[in-house]
Amino acid sequence: MQGGLLLMAAISMGYGVSRGEAAIVLRKAVRVCMECIGLG
Repeated sequence: MQGGLLLMAAISMGYGVSRGEAAIVLRKAVRVCMECIGLG
């Protein structure tokens, strides 16, 4: 059961990275962080 969930998570992460979504998430995280500390 856990092995199957881990495999599905790895496949989903690989698919997202291959579509370039990791860069989008990082960009949004930086924007939120900068707004939170008052620099944005």
